[in-house]
Amino acid sequence: MEAAAAIDTPEDHQHGEQPRGAIAEWAVTILLLLFGTTALIQAFVIPTGSMEDNLLIGDHLLVDKLAFAPAGVVSKYILPYTPVKRGDIIVFRYPVDIRQTFVKRVIGVPGDHIKLINKQLVLNGKPMDEPYKFNKTDFIDSYRDNFPTDPNTRVDDRALEMLDKCVVNGEVVVPPDSYFAMGDNRDSSLDSRYWGFVPRANIIGKPLLVYWSYDAPTERLVNSGVDIEHLLDLARHFFTKTRWKRTFMLIRGYDLKN
Repeated sequence: MEAAAAIDTPEDHQHGEQPRGAIAEWAVTILLLLFGTTALIQAFVIPTGSMEDNLLIGDHLLVDKLAFAPAGVVSKYILPYTPVKRGDIIVFRYPVDIRQTFVKRVIGVPGDHIKLINKQLVLNGKPMDEPYKFNKTDFIDSYRDNFPTDPNTRVDDRALEMLDKCVVNGEVVVPPDSYFAMGDNRDSSLDSRYWGFVPRANIIGKPLLVYWSYDAPTERLVNSGVDIEHLLDLARHFFTKTRWKRTFMLIRGYDLKN
């Protein structure tokens, strides 16, 4: 976001008016920056390992809330709006509990046909190469790895509705204004297989970069209150537990072509 531009003043203005103008300009700039950090950019921390080894527990992200925002009549020609695409990493409100925020990768967009065969993603009838994916277990789970089929574990009602209404010829068909999302740590991810589609309205934005990465336990990162133990841990181990190589690491999606 650009700072407010300086306004040229006529040369015949009195010298005493300049400080007042400078204060006004700084006030506008600060207001714009405050607006930008809440309306355009949001900080987010990774609390679980569902996106390993691409995003790690303790990665602190800056999320671009503008990228997927609905385009207006005029703004669509000025601002960099983009449609949500296969392979994009998205931050969104968890459909089961919108107070929680999740990060996953988009695997299917509206109209796509999706299935998994022994961990292999088949998209619209074609086996997909997924270089971002990690399978950390060797055994085949009848539901997780051969999807869609009858659940062998508890799933949310939204997932049951998806399996009942959106399966055609053994494939999940993504409905309008919805997306199918999965974690890169494919064997350990609470994702669309277990709670259904991501509604378009739930998508917050696209991660831009890791501005700080700290090796801390999950329970400390999801705690919304003041965690004294975490603060003490920071004081003692900030330099040793900070993953310095990940600082300002850019986050990019993958063009999952079909």
